[in-house]
Amino acid sequence: MTDGELFSCGASNNHLECNRIDKSHADPQFVENFRRKLKYFFMSPCQKYRARGRKPWKMILQILKIAIITIQLVSFGLSNEMMVTFKEENLIAFKHFFLKNYKDSNKDYALYTRHEVHDHILYVIRRYLHLQNLTVDNHAFEKIDDMFTPLSLCQDFYRHAKISPASETFDIDPRVETECISIYPILPYKNDSLDNDMNLTLDFQSLLAVNIHFKVKAINLQTVRHQELPDCYDFNINIMFDNNAHSGKIKISLSSHVQINVCKDWNVSDSTDSHFRLIVLFDCVVICSCLLSLILCTRSVYTGLLLQSEYTTFVSIHHHKTVSWSERMEFINGWYILIIISDTLSIAGSVLKICIQSKELTNYDVCSILLGSATMLVWIGVMRYLSFFQKYYILILTLQAALPNAIRFSFCAVMIYLSYCFCGWIILGPHHENFRTFNMAAYCLFSMINGDEVYSTFKKLRDKTYLVWLFSRMYIYSFIALFTYMILSLFIAIITDTYETIKHYQKRGAPLSELQAFISECRDPPNSGKYMMDEESSSFCCLCAPCVYCT
Repeated sequence: MTDGELFSCGASNNHLECNRIDKSHADPQFVENFRRKLKYFFMSPCQKYRARGRKPWKMILQILKIAIITIQLVSFGLSNEMMVTFKEENLIAFKHFFLKNYKDSNKDYALYTRHEVHDHILYVIRRYLHLQNLTVDNHAFEKIDDMFTPLSLCQDFYRHAKISPASETFDIDPRVETECISIYPILPYKNDSLDNDMNLTLDFQSLLAVNIHFKVKAINLQTVRHQELPDCYDFNINIMFDNNAHSGKIKISLSSHVQINVCKDWNVSDSTDSHFRLIVLFDCVVICSCLLSLILCTRSVYTGLLLQSEYTTFVSIHHHKTVSWSERMEFINGWYILIIISDTLSIAGSVLKICIQSKELTNYDVCSILLGSATMLVWIGVMRYLSFFQKYYILILTLQAALPNAIRFSFCAVMIYLSYCFCGWIILGPHHENFRTFNMAAYCLFSMINGDEVYSTFKKLRDKTYLVWLFSRMYIYSFIALFTYMILSLFIAIITDTYETIKHYQKRGAPLSELQAFISECRDPPNSGKYMMDEESSSFCCLCAPCVYCT
């Protein structure tokens, strides 16, 4: 094919036929129709309605989705809130029930004598054995095959340890061994003989930790009042006496891993399943709406890809140029991609929510992530329609234009920030609790950028050695001056400069790309009636289709 020749392709009898034509004799009317086709593709929903009378179904559907998905999220959030409240209140109850003399204000619950350690271990065991007689809630022991599961008391210790601080000598084998004993709640232990019956011996020189593990079952009955079936909870409780530091302070912590299960047998008097059916029906409406939105947005993305291919071939043959990637990406609407992701997450979350409501599954956390992310994206996705109103869309335009420079600037800022994190962790960590670990140092420095933790950081380093005190002042002053006054100000300046540029473009017009310049040559307004003649059909017709379409 010579430079003066083009391909003209058309559909006939469901077959694509291509004819070679001379470039100098290219039909100007066909080029104008192609330009009008591109202009129609980039029109707003209202302009498309005036051009061809096509209803803006996608816009209407997105607005409808905001309402129904938000209602669904609020409904699930109230149910999820009851679950979270039940778990948190049970954890507090377990701490008061199993930890001797525990108070909510105790941030550092620890023991310092051998007698206290033995006394607290026996206290936990006695409270466990009398759990069902003492607790005010519906807690009970776990039962497997008509047998109660035992309480496990395990010791972690060095295989061999002989320590003599007086003579500054030690002989130690750092390999860790574990010994466990099991205590069943049905055995008749007496309070006075419990220590002798267990035969518990603690060697504090080699002792690393004592872990007491047991399971407690409960039922969340508060959901009944909200027309929801209760869930059954398995609390895997672990009480740890931590002696890893061998500092004379044994820290005590209680943790609870919760497993939510479907109750095996239940009966709620005077209950109907009408409320459950309405919830499931509403979830099905959400699924159908998101599925329809997913199909429409996927179709629009596919149409854009086809038109991108047509335009790329047209420019390549008609103008002997290669279309840049920035112009290619103009055919791919990122908002549609965002909506597709949102619809996918919403459908998956709604299906999982139905399974949770029907007590087939209990994955509350996964469902929360899916529905929460979907709701966030669907609200953000509707901002696409603000792009047709420049004054309302200036935030997105500013972020879009400033993003490349902001990322490059942030990369350099992060390198400096990490250097301060490592330095503060190593030097100030032994002297300040906010720098005790690398993560805590990073949190503290980030808070200082926002103006928090500055006074408390200075105050807690007041009574340290002169060298540490001097370094801490230089460290904190330099960090605040660098990040708060310089880096943060420069970052804001990047956003501000981009904002002023966008405002300038809105007043005097932004520079046009080759694609936009090509489309701007079409002077036909949407209500001219010419777009009705260009109604899309199933046939593929393009002045500059490549020869691959003809094979």
